Amino acid sequence: MAVNEEKTGAENLIQALTELGVDTVFGYPGGAVLPIYDALFRQSVIKHVLVRHEQAAVHAAEGYARSTGKPGVVLVTSGPGATNAVTGITDALLDSIPVVVLTGQVATHLIGSDAFQECDTVGITRHCSKHNYLVKDPERLADIIHEAFHIATSGRPGPVVIDIPKDVQVARAGYRKRSALHNGYKLQLKGELKDIEAAVEMLAKAQRPILYTGGGVINSGNGASQLLRELARVTGAPVTSTLMGLGAFPAASPQWLGMLGMHGTYEANMAMNECDLMVCIGARFDDRVTGRLDAFSPNSKKIHIDIDRSSINKNVKADLGIVGDVGHVLEDILKIWKSRAHTAVDQTAWFAKIDAWREKDSLGFKQTGKEILPQHAIWRLYEATKAKSPIITTEVGQHQMWAAQHFHFQSPRKWLTSGGLGTMGYGLPAAIGAQMGNPKALVIDIAGEASILMNIQEMSTAVQYRLPVKVFVLNNEYMGMVRQWQELTYESRYSESYSEALPDFVKLAEAYGWKGIRIDDVDQLDAGIAEMLAYDGPVFVDCRVAKLENCFPMIPSGAAHTEMMLNASQVKGELDEDAQALV
Repeated sequence: MAVNEEKTGAENLIQALTELGVDTVFGYPGGAVLPIYDALFRQSVIKHVLVRHEQAAVHAAEGYARSTGKPGVVLVTSGPGATNAVTGITDALLDSIPVVVLTGQVATHLIGSDAFQECDTVGITRHCSKHNYLVKDPERLADIIHEAFHIATSGRPGPVVIDIPKDVQVARAGYRKRSALHNGYKLQLKGELKDIEAAVEMLAKAQRPILYTGGGVINSGNGASQLLRELARVTGAPVTSTLMGLGAFPAASPQWLGMLGMHGTYEANMAMNECDLMVCIGARFDDRVTGRLDAFSPNSKKIHIDIDRSSINKNVKADLGIVGDVGHVLEDILKIWKSRAHTAVDQTAWFAKIDAWREKDSLGFKQTGKEILPQHAIWRLYEATKAKSPIITTEVGQHQMWAAQHFHFQSPRKWLTSGGLGTMGYGLPAAIGAQMGNPKALVIDIAGEASILMNIQEMSTAVQYRLPVKVFVLNNEYMGMVRQWQELTYESRYSESYSEALPDFVKLAEAYGWKGIRIDDVDQLDAGIAEMLAYDGPVFVDCRVAKLENCFPMIPSGAAHTEMMLNASQVKGELDEDAQALV
């Protein structure tokens, strides 16, 4: 172990962060972290971004992490500072985002005394973090920081919380860093050779294969996205993705089926249902993907590749499970495939069936009249920005699904959304974090008028740091996804889903120092988007869209893939007969 001259715990913390390559911290000061803020003030390597709410600090760190591939770092005070961060921590856990959250704590001798701004941060975050620590020994602080970053970024990534009492921050100690990491945390990066060989043979024989991909492909630091593209090329298999995996495979490819699941394409869901071999790569068979489990792809063999052993066989039984980093596993699959001189099975009949499903045009819409359809707004935004390869963040709701359906991603780390937790208020702070990590990129938050209000205060953060983020709101004056479910499931009893008392978003934007633009009809749409893109600074666009438009296609809750509703008049079961006719 290396030992240097004694410094305060706060100074040792800053040294550890610097050694780990941290250049940005998102946070909000308070009494229990003032020693750390004082140490930050006296250095010039790490930039601190002052958010306006601790939840937003974690979302901003998530946006930074997901867009750069580096871990996000958060610094908040004790008590309400820590509890405000819990939503963001949980969001990062469910979406496997590497974030290290540093929280202040009352002095060790006050813990358990109900001191001012004391809470049991370790207890509160135990079940919403990958790991957490309460640091009681200042000699161990640097060691814990390094270990926490390793845990957050390796294996299945996730948030790690480090709770640091105030007396530990001011106590003097030598800078000690252990040479070895925690012996209890072991990773299996390489898959078992016999399992990989078995997977190759199953792929070589499949007549109707499909590659079902997820966020794990993007999270892998081993070029997994390029390896996925190569695997699709040599096998000829069609590719679909979860919401979190968009961008890992190019949407321009003829092998791309679009997103699958509840609001996925008809062809993706039907192909999942009718395939004879499903290769799940870095996904977890979420309920939004599978629909009714007893009807999920009943006749297929299933290969599941995942770094997280506990994900395999958790929701869907796999015929072959491969534990390992998807980048390493895909690399080995390709090596063995090529060494055995395999060629893809003729899939002409399989793609003919897929093309028949594509003819349903499940994402089709028809823009007529002056009232803007939200799908049309997304499409025009995509057409105007695709050459710039923007980073897109979203809030949560109908606008999120329309963005996933109609914005076509060609590369990873361009699509940042809250998938597992579905956190309203995610998009704006995530856009701020992404812009901090990618200062020259075009960053756009596609939002809803209800969701954007959850963290609207972060408009101030964007101004302070001169971040040219754009917010493009699809304003239908409803909590749209709630209203849609109420229409379809609760006989149109719109209980508390109407967004009453909305602010004038243009005036609000101007009050924060942003440029505000309002688009009222389709004739203003292209010009409004162009004006947004031309402005060198933050812009808020209030785009008024059809109030009662629903997001289709849709698999109703508890239904099977073959029971997709393509439009509001779809009668349950109608597509069952259609699907059988295509088999």
